[in-house]
Amino acid sequence: MYKVDLRRSVIKYLRKLEKSIRTRIITALLELEISPRPRGAEKVQGTELLRTREGDYRIVYYVDDKEMIVTVVRIGHRREIYRGL
Repeated sequence: MYKVDLRRSVIKYLRKLEKSIRTRIITALLELEISPRPRGAEKVQGTELLRTREGDYRIVYYVDDKEMIVTVVRIGHRREIYRGL
């Protein structure tokens, strides 16, 4: 089983979301512990990052298979998530 590590900025962003959306995203994060490359996960073009969808939100993360750690780099709405990556 993988360990999911959240960056401080991700935690701050999660706190700002309304509860129903936050619950769905947290559920998706817990699923990444079991399967870090779920069906539908895609590579972010030009990087080693992966992304998965949760409604209108995206979870961008990096998988370290040696250490079995999933590092969540960013969570955001689909229209703003890829700016600055």
